[in-house]
Amino acid sequence: MAVKLRLRRMGKKRQPIYKVVAADSRSPRDGKFLEAIGLYNPKANPLVVDIKEDRALYWLSVGAQPTDTVRSLLRSKGITLKQELLKRGTQPEEVATAMENWKKLKEASSERKAAKKEKKKETSTTEVKGAASEEKVEQPA
Repeated sequence: MAVKLRLRRMGKKRQPIYKVVAADSRSPRDGKFLEAIGLYNPKANPLVVDIKEDRALYWLSVGAQPTDTVRSLLRSKGITLKQELLKRGTQPEEVATAMENWKKLKEASSERKAAKKEKKKETSTTEVKGAASEEKVEQPA
């Protein structure tokens, strides 16, 4: 039996919520599954990704193949990095330090992105205000 880690759609129209499940690859999208290992809500701001790390690692270790979307969710949570480190035979202490370093780098990256976005927003609002004041000056003349 080929097992896939994939999304199972739930929720109302235009309000999707997905369960991350381990399912037989032959079963339908919203059909029978073996185990629910997480939740993904793309509509929340910020989006919600809640995955049971130990169960995801178990299914990956027994050969389950994640779909593209689930692979990106696992990558964003650092689960694929942890799997690769464990697969190489890295000591648990080294894995823990590597995961801490990865989390710090990810937080720093998100802070830089937020600061860059804020700076871009500020410059665009000052440009709009400046353009509007120039138009008012030109009209009376």
